[in-house]
Amino acid sequence: MAMQFFYPESRFAGFTQIDGTIAFYSRVQALARPDAVVVDFGCGRGVYVDDPVPFRRDLRIFKGKVCQVIGLDSNPGAAENPFVDAFYRLVGPRWPLDDSSADLCVCDNVLEHLPDPGAFFREARRVLKPGGVVCIRTPNRWNYIALLSRLIPNRSHAGVLAKAKPGLQEKDVFPTLYRCNTIGAVRRALRAEGFEAVVYGYEAEPSYLSFSKFAYALGVLHQRIAPGSLKPAIFAFGRKLPATDGTTGNEQS
Repeated sequence: MAMQFFYPESRFAGFTQIDGTIAFYSRVQALARPDAVVVDFGCGRGVYVDDPVPFRRDLRIFKGKVCQVIGLDSNPGAAENPFVDAFYRLVGPRWPLDDSSADLCVCDNVLEHLPDPGAFFREARRVLKPGGVVCIRTPNRWNYIALLSRLIPNRSHAGVLAKAKPGLQEKDVFPTLYRCNTIGAVRRALRAEGFEAVVYGYEAEPSYLSFSKFAYALGVLHQRIAPGSLKPAIFAFGRKLPATDGTTGNEQS
């Protein structure tokens, strides 16, 4: 197996030292207090229940560790997600949540699918309490995987991903738009909405290239030498700053 050859530590517990999901969710879990209300934006059906690595799977679960997990998704099938305490279907850009009602918002591999990313950042600011944090993981549009995917019609993505990610179902694949998917674009979007922002590139093992040992080797080389601006994933963390104009910092419609 290519992963065990290039990352021999994965023979112990099944994950590499640079596993992107573990890196991202370790930081998110460190931000989640037991009394927190967590919004899982684009929560999906909770397919990570089938993750063969228990440690990684459990890092993605907030239910039972925080006060409440609220799932938001435009897909009605996401109501099946067993890891949310409450589910609301998104219809339009406004979230069905009160102002300043959440402590943490997680947006994992969803931003690239949004036709209006600006609405996401505005609503995150409105719904989060002052000091609340939004946590984003999304593909970098300048990395080789995203560049290749743009050469493939969206209607063919499900078939290609099924080969690269065995077990992935077609109903869990959505069109990609990449309208806010560079480090600079995400940083500007967060700062424009009054967030203290840290945004950086991250590259895990090239799991999408597991179909070929040669391709996997090229991916490992890229992982080790590529600059941050070309890393396949963008990690972003933004803290909502208190308003400085005497207002609450929320938008009212």
